[in-house]
Amino acid sequence: MFVSLNWLKNYVDIDGISPEELAEKITKTGIEVEGIEYLAAQSTNVVVGYVKSCEKHPNADKLNLCQVDVGEEELQIICGAPNIAQGQKVAVAKPGAVLPGNFKIKKAKLRGVESNGMICSMQELGIEEKFVPKEVADGIFVFPEDAEVGASAIELLNLDDAILELGLTPNRSDALSMLGVAYEVAAILDKPVQIPDETVAAVEEKASDYVSVKVEDAELNPYYGAFVIKDIKVGPAPLWMRNYLIAAGIRPINNVVDITNYVLLEYGQPLHAFDYDQFGSKEIVVRRAKQAETMVTLDDQERTLKTDHLVITNGEVPTALAGVMGGANSEVSNETTTVLLEAAYFSPVAVRTASKDHGLRSESSTRFEKGVDPDRVKRAGFRAAQLLSKYANGTILADVVEFDQLDKTEAQVEIQTSNINARLGTEINDEQIADILRKLNFNYDQDGENFTVHVPTRRQDITIFEDMIEEVARIYGYDNLPFTLPQGASQAGGLTEQQLLKRTIKNYFEGAGLMEAITYSLTTKDRATMLVSPEIKAEAVTPVALSMPMSEEHSTLRLSILPEMLSSLSYNLARKQVNLGYYEVGTVFVSNQETVTEQPNEKLRASGALTGEWVTNPWQQEKKMADFFVVKGILEGLFDKLNVTVEFKQAKIDGMHPGRTAQLFIGEQPIGFVGQVHPKLQKDNDLKDTYVFDLDLDYIFDIHENEPSFAKIPRFPSVSRDIALVVDESLRAGEVQTTIENAGGALVKEVQVFDVYQGEHLPEGKKSIAFNILYLDPERTLKDEEVEESYQAILAAVEEAHQAELRG
Repeated sequence: MFVSLNWLKNYVDIDGISPEELAEKITKTGIEVEGIEYLAAQSTNVVVGYVKSCEKHPNADKLNLCQVDVGEEELQIICGAPNIAQGQKVAVAKPGAVLPGNFKIKKAKLRGVESNGMICSMQELGIEEKFVPKEVADGIFVFPEDAEVGASAIELLNLDDAILELGLTPNRSDALSMLGVAYEVAAILDKPVQIPDETVAAVEEKASDYVSVKVEDAELNPYYGAFVIKDIKVGPAPLWMRNYLIAAGIRPINNVVDITNYVLLEYGQPLHAFDYDQFGSKEIVVRRAKQAETMVTLDDQERTLKTDHLVITNGEVPTALAGVMGGANSEVSNETTTVLLEAAYFSPVAVRTASKDHGLRSESSTRFEKGVDPDRVKRAGFRAAQLLSKYANGTILADVVEFDQLDKTEAQVEIQTSNINARLGTEINDEQIADILRKLNFNYDQDGENFTVHVPTRRQDITIFEDMIEEVARIYGYDNLPFTLPQGASQAGGLTEQQLLKRTIKNYFEGAGLMEAITYSLTTKDRATMLVSPEIKAEAVTPVALSMPMSEEHSTLRLSILPEMLSSLSYNLARKQVNLGYYEVGTVFVSNQETVTEQPNEKLRASGALTGEWVTNPWQQEKKMADFFVVKGILEGLFDKLNVTVEFKQAKIDGMHPGRTAQLFIGEQPIGFVGQVHPKLQKDNDLKDTYVFDLDLDYIFDIHENEPSFAKIPRFPSVSRDIALVVDESLRAGEVQTTIENAGGALVKEVQVFDVYQGEHLPEGKKSIAFNILYLDPERTLKDEEVEESYQAILAAVEEAHQAELRG
């Protein structure tokens, strides 16, 4: 909502307070002022001048030599505007004047003739092109005949106005009008509100002789009032009205349209003016549209209607889409002489439906959607009729032809001083509460500390006790509310153990070279069942679908983070980002009910995806692609950090490569998987070789023991021995490694695989696996005999368990 302060002064006294001070006070009482703008940059020494004569320039065809009376003197000015003429009153920048953009006006010679000043267009005075009336868009502005010669053109054109932009919340629809803002400002400043005069001088001839009103759906249209104004003369609206409309961001058109727009902004009540002679009948019928019925709106677009759209008809065809836009078949034109003026209350739901279906968002629909003041509907019609009589020479016919089932009852809210103080922590007394209600212009009945507040219909946001608490608090002043420190035992805030673990895991992944991704929790129905970890799938889960999804792409809660992460990889690969590593710590949603009657269980997971080059050192000509062992190594580093022992077992999982996938176990408990995405799924997502992991963080957090520990740096040397074993090619290296660790005894500190070989010098069906065994005793120097004894025990154990032979 744009609020012109010069316009606001007509209703409430704000003299003596700067725009900045007023904006701060309004913001502190609950309506945010998002900005202050001045209608035009400052100009000086611009006055109204009278063109006494206008002749062709002797040395230029497109220039005119004008003699202009500016009050105290007469100036000779050369003007090139095509619409300049003798007898006009125009805006004159005298020598020494400064126009927007720091443009200084000086005496000059044009084609050998002296020019003392400048006759200005509205654009040159700082008004935006879009607000300039079409008839003067290419020329200078001409004042009405009653403008005083020598008067300040800046004041007459309202160029000294300041505009407040209010950021309104949906509940404050009352402030979508100048009167609504006036009530608000009056309460803040404790000033009276001046209500516009709504009296009309009607003739004896009755409007009911010209039109009748029939409403078929009272629920959607509880009030419809029709005013008839004859003898209209269409022309420009008065200058002050055009100025206010421009300040509010509306381009002036003609007096009839401008008056309906003016009252819309003044009262917050949309009106519509029909050309009575073009309306096509003496009957107004408000009804639901017929399915596939069509009409042409004022923007010359044909609209196809549905049965949940409300239309104004002449008994046969639609002439307006109720509350949204009028029809082209009854538009007011320069030839209009009789106006049929509509003042109505339309259902917010009906207006919103039509506005949304047709993509028509207007000042009118915005107000109807949020709810207009029932008490102002008819009054706004009288106000517009009065202005049409005064500024369009209209003759108002007696009475209003109306359909009226509109509830104008004021809401009543009971409040008690003690309850308000208990909620706000204040010590406000009964007199202060009464004074606040007076400032708000709320009527009330008082019985001691008990108040029965009669909430005016303009404040439809106030219906319960809590609403009135807010009103009392903001007018009393939020700055005046007391503040205290929390009472009782308290402690400094900190992170929970789970929060610390989450941060530790995130920091580890980022330190390992992965980037955090945050993907949607909602996915498609097909993706919801992709790459689901075996331990989740074992619960016989059913994807949870939304009952009213915004789109099919986001219709189902995810069972795995990975599908959307692959989509993100694909998106970035398409944009030439080829080396990517992502991780995400987030939740999946598990339910085993076909029809969800309870909230699904949320399970915390850590997932990641890598593709492209993992290490690139161009100078050394070294390149390492991401592979299974890179991802496995990242996870092993995480488990070492968390002091958790995890076993990797080869597995087959839907959507994963059958030979490059492992399931993870802590003891017998499955906690996720790691591996390469199946080539077909990679192709479907336009990916190259991509490796992923998915971990059950809930279980890891449950079994994690956060006991601080450290290991001393050993003072004694370690001993390293290598062993190469020939085994069946189907045997997994991890099984042999476990046997070595168990058989080696306490002196074996670390066992690592460093080579796998198949080929020449090995029997068919066999492979060689080489291990490095590290021996260490932190308290003493090892003896060769001890190491050899352990080594022989290992050989015996692997031979017995795996029929392994020492490679020669």
